[in-house]
Amino acid sequence: MRVLIGPDTDDLDELYAVPADRTDGPWLRVNMITTLDGAATGDSGRSGSINNAVDQQVFDRLRALADVIVVGAGTARVEGYGPADRPIVVISRSGEVPEGLRGAPPGSVLVEPLGDAAAFKRGLADRGWSNILCEGGPSLLRDLLAAGVVDELCTTIVPRVIGGEHPRIVAGPPVDVPLRLHTLLEQDGTLLARWLV
Repeated sequence: MRVLIGPDTDDLDELYAVPADRTDGPWLRVNMITTLDGAATGDSGRSGSINNAVDQQVFDRLRALADVIVVGAGTARVEGYGPADRPIVVISRSGEVPEGLRGAPPGSVLVEPLGDAAAFKRGLADRGWSNILCEGGPSLLRDLLAAGVVDELCTTIVPRVIGGEHPRIVAGPPVDVPLRLHTLLEQDGTLLARWLV
């Protein structure tokens, strides 16, 4: 485990590189944010309302390192997702493309049900997308953890306490997944961790 205080943002590629001893196959990383008291969103209902500059730097860097972005349809709608410089796969039971992604270039946004999570992960790899970044939301994270397909959970804990009723980073039926801390970073009170599953 590495613990670093105030990492140089130029080092983020190295700090968030897929572990060298990874097993063969695709790597599925999930990135989530929470306040110190466990809120995954602010009063707006968006995780974007609790993030800060260092979280945004890591968010952008994880996207740059990924081959594809996976997101639940509800999260894409609430967070106002638009086209990105990586393909986006929206997990949706209804098959409806969130409004902000409807004008995306052809082939840059796919909509799929989760179904068999292991088959879904293999299918992404079959398309050449071996570094997979999932950006939530909480229900999708729970389903992926329960299916045993998550390799890494990246978390940001911002130094805020907001109280109230807010979702946590995992929602749905109980799961119990042990994690191993790989890297812990601190900058201006914000804690950024990489947890291996």
